This record gives sequence, structure tokens and C-alpha cells, in this order.
Amino acid sequence: MPHPALIVVLVVVAIVVVAAAIALAGRLHRRRRLAAALNKRKDDEVHYAFIVNPSKPQAAAQRLHIEEFCRTKGLTNIHFYETQLDKDGRACALEALDAGADVVIAVGGDGTVRTVASAVSGTGHALGIIPIGTGNLFARNMGIPVDDIDAALTVATSHGSRLVDMGRLTLLDHPEEDHGHAFLIIAGIGFDAAMIDDTDPELKANISWLAYFVGGVKNLFAPRYRGALTITSRDGSTHSIKNLDFRTVMAGNCGQIPVFSLMPAASYDDGLLDFEVIDTTGGILGWANLFGDVLHQTITGKPEQNPLSTNSTVEQIQGVSAEVLLEKPAKAQVDGDMLPETRHIRFSVDRRALIVRVPAASALEKTAQAAAQNATSDFAETTALLEPIR
Repeated sequence: MPHPALIVVLVVVAIVVVAAAIALAGRLHRRRRLAAALNKRKDDEVHYAFIVNPSKPQAAAQRLHIEEFCRTKGLTNIHFYETQLDKDGRACALEALDAGADVVIAVGGDGTVRTVASAVSGTGHALGIIPIGTGNLFARNMGIPVDDIDAALTVATSHGSRLVDMGRLTLLDHPEEDHGHAFLIIAGIGFDAAMIDDTDPELKANISWLAYFVGGVKNLFAPRYRGALTITSRDGSTHSIKNLDFRTVMAGNCGQIPVFSLMPAASYDDGLLDFEVIDTTGGILGWANLFGDVLHQTITGKPEQNPLSTNSTVEQIQGVSAEVLLEKPAKAQVDGDMLPETRHIRFSVDRRALIVRVPAASALEKTAQAAAQNATSDFAETTALLEPIR
């Protein structure tokens, strides 16, 4: 008769195999549905600007692939711009727009996407995304394929868009900066920024987002932060907390990351940011409780704390802006990109300021796009899109 331990192992293996098979079947089904939907899309023969991050290992090969794809599709009015150390995606996108680009396509990871989006936001031109980064969190939240470049290219070069909010983090104690730093996913100050700053780039390249956990462990026992927080609600009312002790304050436009839901109520087109204030006490016990909180809201899909937590707090509130004033400078980040240390920041949101080409447009936007089906550019399409919203 089989040993009980062997039976347990066999059962676990069987469960893993079944789960993997179900996941694979679901993935194949979603890919078939996507392929069917993309076959119905109308190509848009306009001026495309591809903003490429050449630091990505596959960037050169992907550029050749993009050129071949466009030739096959008969898209001849295309131009490429490469980011550099002294010329980020925002600068490249502004140059492309000045040169007459109708659609600007970010080819890179979340950092490239957010800097390109920063320039395109509010212009009436569409943003396309070809995700070749390690996380590609915004692309995932938008349903853009992250493992099929032809599908992503089809999405970027055909009609079908969503209006998306653009978050901004402004460093109020750095008056030399001329714009708020854009973010599409999550921006924060405190532990989350320190964790990102201490993540090894090579490790991230090898194991993707899991590398952040290593950076997090390095900061588990760092001192907590203290300051004042003021959140402004949609109706203009404010909620202030003084002498606030915390580990991190985050503002989310999208709340989904691989495996976990950090902000279940966050919506990228509601004109609101989801602010989350996290604190822990009691050393490892507090961090363990915090993990339980994140797991709890991931399972329930609700922005609520695990009722069994004793050494962690997760406060979540929605608003249109927030200011944080700290006693001492701290690190800040936007979509995983580090900013200078700061004591005073403002989070804000530009409601539906960005047009993003996606696999599935909302019902409202489908109606607007149908009304603009004879338009030759997304600028004309946008006028129809924005009219019922104003």
C-alpha cells in the first residue's frame, strides 16, 4: 500500500498539473478570442512614431520586426525615435508630435510607456504600446498582449481606444522642475520607493517582478516615516491627518500587479486616484500581517483589511489629489522610476486625458468611434470621443 506521504505528494502534483492545464487552456482560449477580435479591426493608415528603448535586450530585433510588420500592412509613414540617457520617452514623443505624428507608440517597459504618455496626454493623439519590458504592468491592466508582438502591433495600428486617466506626482520642494511626473499605475513615497531603489536591475531582468521582494527584504527594518497627509475628495472636501506614522503612501491609477491586487477599487478612467496608507509594527509579525491583508483583498476583490490583522494597517481612500509633507526627506517613485528625495509632494489626476489603443474599447467609446468611422486620424476620432463626456 502506498506510503501516506507519497499519496500527499502525488495529490499535490496532480493539483499543480490540473491547475497548470486549466491556466494554459484559459490562456489559449483568450488568445483565440483576441485573434478573432483583432481580425475585425480597421487598420489606420496614418503617421506613426515608434519610441524605442534601445536598452532592452530585444529592442533591435523588435525594431526589425516592426518594420516588416508595417511593410506587410502597407503602413509606410513610420518613424523611429530612440531614447537616450539625456533624452527620455517624453522628449522623444514631443519631438515626434512636432514632426506631425498622429499616433505615438511606446516600445519598451512601463518606464518608457509612462514618459511617452506624459507627452501624448491631453494632445488628442493616441498612444500605442508594444510591451517589451519585464513587468509591463500598464499593458497588462489594459489587456494589451505582452507575449505576442504581432497582436500588440495590430492593436496599436488599428482603430479601438479607451480614454484613460493620467496620474501626476509633483515634487513641491523642487521648483526647478517644469512638470509633474506622470504615472499610469502606482506612485508612492516611503517603503515602496526604497524597495524599488534597492532592487538589482540584473536580478529583475532574470526573474522579473519577483526581484522586488529582495529589495523589500532589505528595507523591512528601516525606520518608519512621519508627516502630514491631506486628501481632497471629488466634491472638494479635504481630509487631513497630522503626525502620521507610516511605511508608505501610494496613489494608484491601476491597482493590479502580477498575482496580487494592491488596490482592488482602483479604476483607470474614473477621474480618481486610490490612496493607500500602509503601516506595520512589531517587526516581522507586522509584515506577515500586511502580507495577509494584501492576500485577503486579492481574494475578496475588496479594499478591506484582513479582520485578523493586529500589527498592520491599510487605509484606503479615493480622491482627486493629495499632499504629503514629511519631517525628513524620503525616496519617491512613479511606475517604478525613481525620483529625487523629497519632503513635499502632490498627487493629482488628469481625468481621461490619455487615449490608449486597446484590444477592447468601452461601449461609450465604441459608439463614438462608429460615429467617427470615416475619420482619417485619431485627432478627429477624439473629438467624437470627448463630446459625450464633457
